[in-house]
Amino acid sequence: MSHSNVKIWIHLIFSTKDRIPLINESLQEKLSNHIRHKLINDFNCVVEEINGYKDHLHILFGLCQNFALENIVQNIKGESSHWINQNNLSNHKFVWQTGYCAFSISVDKVDKVKNYIANQKTHHTKLTFKEEYSRFLKIYGIS
Repeated sequence: MSHSNVKIWIHLIFSTKDRIPLINESLQEKLSNHIRHKLINDFNCVVEEINGYKDHLHILFGLCQNFALENIVQNIKGESSHWINQNNLSNHKFVWQTGYCAFSISVDKVDKVKNYIANQKTHHTKLTFKEEYSRFLKIYGIS
């Protein structure tokens, strides 16, 4: 084979430090657009969906083979919190939690996960982020 062909879909989830609800609707849209731009332009990723709720963010994207997931996550979290603080987009100092969860998504599940992420506001009328996060850990067999 003369070319490498890679298609790895990632569902990435991370929250604000101490799960403080710092992401209002206005910030959510700006933040999603900002991160989308970074992923596409700096990391050559295909971005399907970005959305979240007051204290966390979900991103569904195709991982580019030229970059390590850890480096992408570290960059978008660090750069986006800096961007929010530099532009005074939050009433409080904005900080992401240290960790994150990233799950590989089968190509036949991309639309389902995209829809799930798009409907975060609805999901969180019924369950908290902690409950949602625990559910994902159980689904993916992480203790």
